[in-house]
Formats: sequence, C-alpha cells, structure tokens
Amino acid sequence: MDGNRKKEEDRKRQENRKQELRKLVRLQVSGLSYEYCIQADRVICQTVTGLDEYHKARTVFIFVGTEAEINTRPIITHALEHGKQVAVPKCISKGVMEACLIDSLDDLEEGSYGIQEPGNDAARVQPEEIDLAVVPCCTCSHMGKRLGYGGGYYDRYLGRVAGMKAVICREKIMRDDIPVEEHDQAADMVVSEAGIWRMA
Repeated sequence: MDGNRKKEEDRKRQENRKQELRKLVRLQVSGLSYEYCIQADRVICQTVTGLDEYHKARTVFIFVGTEAEINTRPIITHALEHGKQVAVPKCISKGVMEACLIDSLDDLEEGSYGIQEPGNDAARVQPEEIDLAVVPCCTCSHMGKRLGYGGGYYDRYLGRVAGMKAVICREKIMRDDIPVEEHDQAADMVVSEAGIWRMA
C-alpha cells in the first residue's frame, strides 16, 4: 500500500511540474515575435520536407498547427502535391484520436478545441500504416523528451505508430528539464529551425 501511495504522490508531483512548465512555455510563446515565428516555421517546414524519411514515406501523419503552433500547412500541401497519403488527427472522444486522410486543406473543418480536422466521412488510416508522424509539442528537449498539452492523445496514439516519430518545435521554447513519466512517448527525431536531432 505504501508503495502505491508513493507512486501516486510521484505521479501527482510530475503532473504538477508539467502543468507549471506548460504555463511557463505558453508565456514564452506569447512573447515570440511574429517575424521570428514566420521564419522559424518556414525553416522547420523546409527541413521536414527535405528529410530522407519524408521522401521515402508513403503515408505521412501530421497535425494542423493552431495559431500558437508551427504552421504545418506548407508540409501538408507539399506532401499532397508529391502524391503522398496525408493523414491528420481527428478527436474521437476524450483522450482518443484517429488519423484520417485528406485530399486537400479544403477537407478540413473546425473540430474539437477549435482545431482543424477532417470531417466525419474521412477514411481512417491505421497507426501501423504510418511511415512518418510529424508531432506537435508544448515544448521538447533536443534528446526527444516531449511535453504535450495534457490531453494524452499523442501518448496513447504514438505507441501504436510503426514509423518514424518526428517532433517539431521552435528552438526558442525548447528545454532540457522536461519531466517524463512511463507512459510518455519519446520522439525518434527532433526538428527545430536550428537543426535535426536523431535518437533512432
């Protein structure tokens, strides 16, 4: 019983650290200049579309960036123009998402939390079919430790993805002091405007 209590206390402590870090990073993001974000996003998108893993990928799973996140639309457009299957996240229920195919950015509509996602009739892709997953983060480390937004969607889903998992993040909000729990999925690769870090 004492062991279980200690585990629960450790879990709560880690979750509190994560929440504090999310608040801190949100403040950092709000202080980033528009010019920096545009330039960083452009370089990140060019880097991703230049990856060997990207060129070899038949199916790419990629999030649609919100206003505060990296603008991933250039990657989506590039992938579609080059004949790749493009799947984007769709929230199915609390903490659960699926990867659904789109043929165009016009296939997106406002879904959960105001995030752009495919409609209900979009075809789903199995995690095992994904060759490259381009993953968002609140912040991450150069060693692939990722802090999400707290919903657990990606940690649940990425454990089933067979292909390369690449987290993208602006360099100015990257940190090394990210608390990690057992269920947290690490990245195989991290891409920022400053470069590429590979763990696999």
